[in-house]
Amino acid sequence: MEFNEKLQELRKSRGLTQEELAEALFVSRTAISKWESGRGYPSIDSLKEISKFFSVTIDELLSGEKLISIAEKENKSNIQRMCSLLFGIVDVCSFMLIVLPLYPNPMDGYIYSVNLLNYTEASSFSRILYWMLFLTLIGVGITKIMLTQFKIEKGQTIVTGFSMGLSIFTVLLLGMTREAYAITVAFMLLIIKGVLVLKHTKNT
Repeated sequence: MEFNEKLQELRKSRGLTQEELAEALFVSRTAISKWESGRGYPSIDSLKEISKFFSVTIDELLSGEKLISIAEKENKSNIQRMCSLLFGIVDVCSFMLIVLPLYPNPMDGYIYSVNLLNYTEASSFSRILYWMLFLTLIGVGITKIMLTQFKIEKGQTIVTGFSMGLSIFTVLLLGMTREAYAITVAFMLLIIKGVLVLKHTKNT
């Protein structure tokens, strides 16, 4: 007997509806429907809850081979989620390009390193562009974190692609305007994001 058949049998033996079982296991009715129709399997945590609720062992619910498969899939999913979360955090770290003294500002015959708030050497257009780029990156990072935390898959790829494109443009712009210190930080953040994207893709 397959898992979906066993789950249906156990639920009906208790006289429960899918909605009632969903409430007992703290999952959605859609999840129960998906499991019972054979279109998916619960996570390890959900399997533990099912096992506990019906007083059966996990081995009685699933074969060892299927259990290993679920564990591997869940592990890959966790790695992808962690990569997405770190990706967002890296974007939020773009605030360093605003607060760190990365910009040369001549004063009284000397050149001081100042943050973007006190940077007056560059043209107004350049400074406005810097602010727009850095704040947008921070916003994109927050969006990425929120999507990941709430497990919203839709839009993740678009946000990631937009973020990478924005970072590349930022590095190119800082290179053209010869902001040596700022481009070092921006390039470092871009490299970290590239590594995270590759790690995420590898575990897809």
